[in-house]
Amino acid sequence: MEMTTTLQFHSPIVASLSSQLSRSFPPCNYNQKQNPIPFHTRPIGSTVTSRKSLTAACSLLDGAPLSPNVDAVERSLAVKKKAMGVSSQLKGTSIFLLGINNSVKSSMGKLLADVLRYYYFDSDSLVIEAAGGESAAKSLRESDAKGFRESETEVLKQLSSMGRLVVCAGDGAVQSSTNLALIRHGISLWIDVPLDLVAREMIQDQDQHPTSDISISESESEVLTQLITQYEEMRSGYSTADATVSLQKVATLVGCDDLNAVTAEDVTMEVLKEIERLTRVKKMMEAAATPF
Repeated sequence: MEMTTTLQFHSPIVASLSSQLSRSFPPCNYNQKQNPIPFHTRPIGSTVTSRKSLTAACSLLDGAPLSPNVDAVERSLAVKKKAMGVSSQLKGTSIFLLGINNSVKSSMGKLLADVLRYYYFDSDSLVIEAAGGESAAKSLRESDAKGFRESETEVLKQLSSMGRLVVCAGDGAVQSSTNLALIRHGISLWIDVPLDLVAREMIQDQDQHPTSDISISESESEVLTQLITQYEEMRSGYSTADATVSLQKVATLVGCDDLNAVTAEDVTMEVLKEIERLTRVKKMMEAAATPF
């Protein structure tokens, strides 16, 4: 019975992927200043605060940390310029974003896909769509946990067989060796966000976490306690990522006193720098393995 439930997911998943991949991207001119998309340039959190002054000027060409004095258009252009160089090195390799689901990971993932001219997918959203909606997915999770996990594996199997994707992976992505092996088909990055921010977000916007194991009906402190337990259970899986991008570290680099003031561009720039480093290391290893 469980196998039948899982097999029923296969067709909707493929249909959803095919439908979304059928769209085409408009041509992009990275040398032209464009008005940035408002969603991408607002701080990731809901609170807007000022930043410390940085003495070093921001370089739009070398991917240096973005100065708080750089306006929104230049900030967007800096990320696009960095992405243009990284994209040629990636050669279509997909990117998997790991970590507890939160708005930092999802908003950055969408921007990363946009600047790389990649396709963006949220693996949890695909599972929900294949199940027939949030209530159906929640019901399956409660009545057939194994079948639900197998459906998550099926989603990752389909996504890992493709290229040019940015995948915001759900918590199930690190809960089995099979899923971790599938993620190894691309570059994996752990987006590490302080759990107190995640707890606050979950309380404020409960609809954004339909597949979570966390009981959001509890108080913020109780939600935080549950998140800490979940984090400890999954940290070993997160640590298998090729690199880690910490929101706290990004805030320090750009001079933010408040983590809520960090923008999607700030996080995306650090992610692009990590991807660039990883592709450079891979190229060096390949060159070292080539016989003279």
